[in-house]
Amino acid sequence: MASLTSPLSSLSLHSHTSSAATSSRFSLLPASKLTFNFAAARPRTLTLAAAKSKPSDDIDTSFFDNVNPEEEVPFNPPEAPEGFVAPPSFDEGPMETEDEIAAAYEELYGPAYSGVSVLGNDIYVMDSKMKKDTGFGSKAKKEKVKDGFEERVVQVRRVTKVVKGGKQLRFRAVVVVGDKKGNVGVGVGKAKEVIAAVQKSAVNARRNIITVPLTKYLTFPHRADGDYGAAKVMLRPASPGTGVIAGGAVRIVLEMAGVENALGKQLGSNNALNNARATVAAVQKMKQFREVAQERGIPMEQLWQ
Repeated sequence: MASLTSPLSSLSLHSHTSSAATSSRFSLLPASKLTFNFAAARPRTLTLAAAKSKPSDDIDTSFFDNVNPEEEVPFNPPEAPEGFVAPPSFDEGPMETEDEIAAAYEELYGPAYSGVSVLGNDIYVMDSKMKKDTGFGSKAKKEKVKDGFEERVVQVRRVTKVVKGGKQLRFRAVVVVGDKKGNVGVGVGKAKEVIAAVQKSAVNARRNIITVPLTKYLTFPHRADGDYGAAKVMLRPASPGTGVIAGGAVRIVLEMAGVENALGKQLGSNNALNNARATVAAVQKMKQFREVAQERGIPMEQLWQ
């Protein structure tokens, strides 16, 4: 056995020395840089940990050395100054009214959802059904303004504007608004969508409200003619029971104004917008009998003498 182990041990030592020699011979880095001393690295990490756990010198902790956390410290509030009067309790004061509470709430957070403004603010409140159907935050249709005016669309046309990049497609809407009590207005608006164009034209019509002179039979006091551009309109009063005998935009304007007995005729152009404005121009020329009597300085009975 001794004879067998000696050549093996000599072979292993020889191979070890030869591999070490080859590694040191063909290594790209020196052998001293590849070694790592674990014994020298451990004290360094311990010193870093100790430095982190040690409190800094600029913080003074001497106050807590003489404090016992389990000791009970009595509470001594400061004395009240001379002439001090304690405020009344919340429950002792008079009860606030509902209007005072609503006014305070509106001053802090704005008017309530019910739409009742105590401070007199002009607010817009969405209908609860509309809010429930459309959902919060969605593009809901605005509720129509409740000012007593009705809206009727006379015409919606598709118009184009030629620009450098091509053609811009838009919609033009003509809307007539009126309360059927003598007030009527004609408006026009353009937008990229039909609904937006109608809304804009309705707003424009409300800005151009005129008053139509009517008799007790809901007709005109006298004849009148009006023109706008190439459109001409002829208006005539009618007896009770005749109705509104007119067509196109003239009929819509007269019905929205509250006229029930009248005759109308379009002369010239068939443009709906120009005919509607010509009707408004003809109505503005009319005067009541009392206005003519005041201008002449005579009583109304002398007008027919």
